[in-house]
Amino acid sequence: MALMPVSDALAAVLAGAEPLPEETIPLDQAFHRVLARDVAARRTQPPEAMSAMDGYAVRAADAATIDSQLTVIGEVAAGRPFAGSVGAGEAVRIFTGGVVPAGADAVVIQEDTAADGKRITIKEAAIPGRHIRRAGIDFAEGDVLLRKGTRLTERDLALAAGMNHPHLPVQRRPKVAVLATGDELVMPGAMPGPGQIVYSNGYALHALARQEGADTVDLGVAADTLEATATGIRRARESGADILVTSGGASVGDHDLVQQALKAEGIAMSFWKIAMRPGKPMMHGRLGAMRVIGLPGNPVSSYVCAFLFMVPLIRALSGRAVIHHRRERAVLGRDLGANDVREDYLRARLERRDDGTLIALPVDHQDSSLLANLAAAQALLVRAPFAPKAEAGSPCEVLPLPV
Repeated sequence: MALMPVSDALAAVLAGAEPLPEETIPLDQAFHRVLARDVAARRTQPPEAMSAMDGYAVRAADAATIDSQLTVIGEVAAGRPFAGSVGAGEAVRIFTGGVVPAGADAVVIQEDTAADGKRITIKEAAIPGRHIRRAGIDFAEGDVLLRKGTRLTERDLALAAGMNHPHLPVQRRPKVAVLATGDELVMPGAMPGPGQIVYSNGYALHALARQEGADTVDLGVAADTLEATATGIRRARESGADILVTSGGASVGDHDLVQQALKAEGIAMSFWKIAMRPGKPMMHGRLGAMRVIGLPGNPVSSYVCAFLFMVPLIRALSGRAVIHHRRERAVLGRDLGANDVREDYLRARLERRDDGTLIALPVDHQDSSLLANLAAAQALLVRAPFAPKAEAGSPCEVLPLPV
């Protein structure tokens, strides 16, 4: 099968990816969930004009000149409105959040008055509307303030609460099952034997999926046999996974059995091998409703492919309004040679100059097995196929990595 361009591969991964079904959940469980519908305010905020400061509610005309004297006829506190109204020459003691009584059109803060029993003297002229939060200044009943496709922040939750919503409609979380393969893998903390390595890919894949709002299922590490690999795939389907992500076994060696096992289970393959570096031996297909992304085994290749393909797929199934990674403009921090047929994703550090220019400095060694360089990188520097050599200071594009 010919190498597929990255853009075509991403289009294939996202083809037909519709948001998962809607569910309604309590507000306190909605952090980082994705709204399934627009949400409108169920009340006006504030519902009435309220004081923004501690002071006195007055008629501005009565307190327009310094040394004006007014008679205090009552008090207003938050949650305890004043039953009467403010007439000529009168004032009502008011505290922050208190409802401005009828007749009053300004608040004079307490620092700008001198009190003597039931009389106050104005030391700073009142201005109509000053220190008053008018009714509806935040929002009005019926205002649509949270939009479908929004991944809810802590600030959104506060807004939803203020809008008087105890529950919110959200899309179901995608379920991502992760299956690794390889007789050479041992778990962290074990002592690797001859030819063995410590398993690391799954920890990044689970964290990346969860960061994007997915639930994950750990299928562990399958031995390098067709039956063990097929068993793992069947377990993914039985778990109800929306996405199966395999790590390793995607190449062409005798022990790379993932593609054979997937075909035996009836996969409809959309591609295998992409014109990118790192990550050429990646595959994608469908097993019924379950989408399958077969990642290479090298740690950097596994992560980069998951970042580029798994993350947008999770976002699409989650109903996110924005599913694609944001690209930023930068300039090269060092010279780069000409590129070949594959699109390059170079691990790079980012620096910001005093003038605001973003500098992308590719790490010295780009081997797809180097975890330390991956962990130290803040971005992937994207180079198009057949890009000519470029000198330091040339413009470039980067994909910032999660922090």
